[in-house]
Amino acid sequence: MNTGKTVFAQLMEHFSRYEFDKCVERYKGNHRVHSFSCLDQFHCMAFAQLTGRESLRDIETCLNSHKEKLYHMGFRGAVSRSTLADANEQRDFRIYQDFAHGLIATARKLYQGDPFALELKNTVYALDSTTIDLCLSLFPWAHFRKTKAAVKMHTLLDLRGSIPTFICVTTGKVHDVNLLDAVPLESDSIVTMDRAYVDYQRLYAVHRIPAYFVVRGKRNLRYRRISSRPVDKSSGVRADQTITLIVKKSRQAYPETLRRVTYFDAETNKRFVFLTNHFGIPAKAVADIYRQRWLVELFFRWIKQHLRIKAFYGTSPNAVKTQIWIAISIYLLVVIAKKQLNLPDSLHTILQILETNIFEKRPILQIVSDALKQETDDHSSNQLNLFES
Repeated sequence: MNTGKTVFAQLMEHFSRYEFDKCVERYKGNHRVHSFSCLDQFHCMAFAQLTGRESLRDIETCLNSHKEKLYHMGFRGAVSRSTLADANEQRDFRIYQDFAHGLIATARKLYQGDPFALELKNTVYALDSTTIDLCLSLFPWAHFRKTKAAVKMHTLLDLRGSIPTFICVTTGKVHDVNLLDAVPLESDSIVTMDRAYVDYQRLYAVHRIPAYFVVRGKRNLRYRRISSRPVDKSSGVRADQTITLIVKKSRQAYPETLRRVTYFDAETNKRFVFLTNHFGIPAKAVADIYRQRWLVELFFRWIKQHLRIKAFYGTSPNAVKTQIWIAISIYLLVVIAKKQLNLPDSLHTILQILETNIFEKRPILQIVSDALKQETDDHSSNQLNLFES
């Protein structure tokens, strides 16, 4: 007799079925579907992400070995690897892309009051991409180099809460800087980027939003100094200058003045040069904003290590994008559940506990709390801990 909901069913309660159905209806995902709906597809792929299933056969075998529990987990159609493969190939990935965008909005509201490392009123983003290597013979559409295939996941990360607010999946050949044309930035926000994004015409477009950028300058930067401000060298700042570009093409692309901040990091013994259009914050804050960019690197490493986006269950562009967007949705669902249930410890630890208790019928908070009581205070020093409490 079913006396409670499984951990899987409890986690699935943290999204709106109404919003999910709207995404399905928008792209006619259930058109002529009789026995394996988009919700069943999502549940199968979510289960695979949460438990680290290796293949479609692995998903089918594991779920069917618990057939008597599937109805209470939300499954209404029979689980078959061929049916799931067809669904991943044929059903529009934008169903899950739009659904993930809805989860992003929910997560941002939950985390908007959380403290941020820097005392800034502006929303601070980091823009970067990660490359997912693929086999060229299996993924010829994702041609990257002569003997290599890859896709890129371009991500705009809200640094308050580490919430991805914009994700675009492209082939590996698409250069990072092109995404500046598509990234949605609101007025007065700050985006920090590495020097791969130095394109003065696109940076000027950001400036005209108006929004702010902090980008690492290239080594071949040619400029004329207009003025300098006094700096406190004990903070690591070596120079704080107002400059103008002198190369004709660059000056035409960005005709206004820029702020150039030179910073020496004693920990790494490295010198950094930053360019920004924000003249109203201290020079040290410019360096600190760029330092926070590493949260997006940590996000990529976490996603690759703890969710299934390096090995794919299908080979078509639609199947790959479906799997990536459902992986992001699961990340967001766990982030939302952590906040709404006030779950202790790191996201990594919570996922481990959920994975091993996915069929349990006890409240998630109780399961996590009981599991943490059994843990020692010793944690691996190289563990990736997003959302530490």
